[in-house]
Amino acid sequence: MTMRHGAASLRGNASEVFGVFLKLGLTSFGGPVAHLGYFRNELVLRRRWIDEDGFADLVALCQFLPGPASSQTGFALGLLRGGPLGACLAWTAFTLPSAILLVLLALGAPAIDGPLGVALVHGLKIVAVAVVAQAVWGMAGSLAPDPTRAAIALASVMVVTLGGGASGQIAGIGLGGLAGLWLCRTGQRPVVGRLHFGISRRAGMVALALFALLLLVLPLLAGQSQGIALFDAFYRSGALVFGGGHVVLPLLRAEVVGPGWIDKDTFLAGYGAAQAVPGPLFTFAAWLGALMTSPPSGIAGAAIALVAVFLPGLLLLIGALPFWDALRTRPGAQAMMRGANAAVVGILGAALYDPVWTSAIKAPPDFALALAGFLSLVVWKFPPWSVVVICAAGSVALGLGQ
Repeated sequence: MTMRHGAASLRGNASEVFGVFLKLGLTSFGGPVAHLGYFRNELVLRRRWIDEDGFADLVALCQFLPGPASSQTGFALGLLRGGPLGACLAWTAFTLPSAILLVLLALGAPAIDGPLGVALVHGLKIVAVAVVAQAVWGMAGSLAPDPTRAAIALASVMVVTLGGGASGQIAGIGLGGLAGLWLCRTGQRPVVGRLHFGISRRAGMVALALFALLLLVLPLLAGQSQGIALFDAFYRSGALVFGGGHVVLPLLRAEVVGPGWIDKDTFLAGYGAAQAVPGPLFTFAAWLGALMTSPPSGIAGAAIALVAVFLPGLLLLIGALPFWDALRTRPGAQAMMRGANAAVVGILGAALYDPVWTSAIKAPPDFALALAGFLSLVVWKFPPWSVVVICAAGSVALGLGQ
């Protein structure tokens, strides 16, 4: 495998790749943007697996594609350093710490009952308000910074609100991409550098074909077993996540709360808990899989949900690597992505109201606590785990004081 911009000339062994990404999986708090900063410090500056220009090219590719950008970047860096085995080990080591913690929290949640348990769950739902509001705030500034893209975001809110469910979200993204193709061709940044991986075009086409086959066939097979239905729901959610891990919230909510697999309160409590653990936000899927109301649930459900939600993004990454240099120079592709990303802001904004706000903010003290969490994240730059502690403790104090 070769890459311009001074990529590492020597491959590492599997244990090296696993060890480095296990360390990152245990210590990378703060969400996708923060994860990329950890990767840069550890793998670009300290270990010199890849240089700055090559890393920037790789991040650009992963942000262009649907899926969890930080996990895709880690997978690609593992591929660069250790080949296919290195890629799999990098993903495993980065993902498992947070997934295991969330499964343990999910399985232990029923043991916490009474007023304390109710207050803790409510506090985690308030955390979700603060975190999603921060995500909407930040994404609006970067993905919808001008009147045209702000209008696309607003139109997306309307489409999602009127359409409802997964179909409304798919329509919002699709219409956003078409609007971008028409309206967002100006102001595009010049493309610099080149990115070359030793993946053949044939291998890339196989990965893309497998991605499309699963997307089309799984819904047809979902009625045959609950396990396939579970895999299908999480696979489709992972295939449509543009713009960052937080966008998986409304997609997964439509897939698992709608059919009654998870109740709304448990869903939002898990999303709040996911802010307190390191690693990718997509491991929220493990919490949901573990708590399914019908089998598979527990560890089996968590494993199915976890693999399914990550798989489409990784297949798209493998499929795109051989074609990225040609694709990213095309104005039409760039314009469509600008429109789709603006639509994502609208989708997440709609989710901020329902279910996040409507489920968590029941009284003025809830609003005050959520506002404190939001300001802690946006203004005072507190780490997310500390905001989880603040909101959970505040909710317990309010609940027990009544």
